[in-house]
This record gives sequence, C-alpha cells and structure tokens, in this order.
Amino acid sequence: MASEFSRFSARLRPNHKHSWGRDVDEYDPDAVQSALGRLAKVFGPDKLYPVEQRGAESVPEPPCLVVSNHSGGVLVPDAFGLGFTWYSHFGTSRPLHGMIHEVPMQIRRLGEPLAKLGGITADREAGRHVLADVGHDLLVMPGGDLDVYRPYKDCYRVQFGGRKGYAKLALQTGVPIVPVANSGAHATLMVLSDGQRIARALRLRKYFRAGIFPISLSAPWGLTIGPWPHVPIPTRFRYRFGPAVTLPETFKARKDADGKPTREAVEALDERVREAMQKLLDELEADTPSMRQRLRNGLRT
Repeated sequence: MASEFSRFSARLRPNHKHSWGRDVDEYDPDAVQSALGRLAKVFGPDKLYPVEQRGAESVPEPPCLVVSNHSGGVLVPDAFGLGFTWYSHFGTSRPLHGMIHEVPMQIRRLGEPLAKLGGITADREAGRHVLADVGHDLLVMPGGDLDVYRPYKDCYRVQFGGRKGYAKLALQTGVPIVPVANSGAHATLMVLSDGQRIARALRLRKYFRAGIFPISLSAPWGLTIGPWPHVPIPTRFRYRFGPAVTLPETFKARKDADGKPTREAVEALDERVREAMQKLLDELEADTPSMRQRLRNGLRT
C-alpha cells in the first residue's frame, strides 16, 4: 500500500526540469473533441450543470485576448464550462489557449493533458507568442486565486486584485480584449472568507504564489479551511461575452522611453475592462432566480 501511494505521489510531484504548455503545438484538436464528449455528459441542457451563453457571435476574428472572472474553487469548474462553451460554439479549429499556474503545468498527469487542451504556462512571453506570433486567442483570468475564492457575498463583483498585466499584454500585441462574465460556479460551494490574513501568516505568497487560505462550506466536507477539492453541487453555468474593449488609437500609441505602453494607458484599459465586466455581472445578478426558485429547480441558478 505504501509503495502504491509513493508511486501515485510521484506522478503528482512537480517536475521542475520540464513544464508542459510551453509550445502551442502541444494543442491537440482530437483531445479537445474527446474532452467535449466527456464534458457533454455533465454540461448542457438537462444535465447536472446546464450551460448557456450569450454574445459569442460578436467575438472578433482572432487573435483576441479573452478576459474572464474566476469562480468555483480549486476544481475551477467555470474554466471547464467556458472551454465547453467556446469549443461548442467555435469548434476546435479556433483554439483558445488558457494561461495556467506553472505548478500544475509541471506535473505530468496534469500538465500534459491540459497542454493538449490548449493550456499554456502563465508567462507573459508565452502569452505574447500566442497572440502576436501564432495569432491564436488567449484566455486569462486576472483575479486568479483571489477571484476563484472570493467570498460568496461578492460573487457578482469584479476582483482582479490590482493585476493589470493582461492590459499591458493587449496593448503590446495590439489585440482587442473580449470580456466574459460567468456565474454559477460560485454556487458550487459557499466561500465564507478568502483567508488572506491566514495566507500572510503562513507566508503562502512566498512559497506557493498564493494569497488566500479560504474558509468555505462545501460537499462532502462541510466546513473546510484551505483550498480543498469539493463535489460541485448542481447549478447553472451562465456566460456573457461582451463587446470587444480597446483604447483610442491616439491613446494606444503612447509609449514610454523603452517603447512600452505607458502606465496611464495600461490603467485606462484595465479600468474599461473592469467596468465592462462589472456591467455583465450586474446583468447576470439581475437575472438570477431567487433561492426559492433555485430550490424548485434543483438548486440550478
């Protein structure tokens, strides 16, 4: 038993000598098609997690920088739902490369299949390569850990944590930003606190690049402390694609002494994107059924 556990642990141990998701050629449309077949068993009409989207038809031609809020804990069901929505609409001939934290991308059992589905290691140069050199679409969720475990009371609030790297990347590559707001994944568990003070006390930022240590209620554990995997309760996943966001050409043309976008341009684009995202989230919140209606529909939002 001990030897079996050791072998299993080894498979999940980060391999710092290799990281998957460094080459966009790792993308495998056949793997995506196979994943869509498996996801269709849980996502879609009359499934555990019904999925609906609006606005995908207005997404410009590639390349685009797709920016989304993030919800649902360590299992990131919103990301899988967004991938299912994207490929169901556009097909596998239009890859969407998602930026993923480097730790899972160093674990072969995670990194290799994620790379085949379009995942790339969260690195600015890798993102620039996808947009500028390859001409594919790129997905970023700037809020990261702060957003994915934001308290339930803030589930319809934008929380990027002051991260603006995505805006700088869009300006550097000259691509439009497509804001995508999602809701539903936050209802698969109830986050009571993101535990930022606990994370600071444990110095998680230094060792794991994590700024949270959440306290939540989830199935099957009940009350949990820390980023535990959970069983997502049935809920409806809703995605809203907003109009592309850009800056006026005169503003975008401003560069600093090194030829990079000015801080003012980056901040202005970030503000526009967050405003667009908040508008979409406000629409989703106004469209959300009451708890009585949710219970009548089997907890699906």
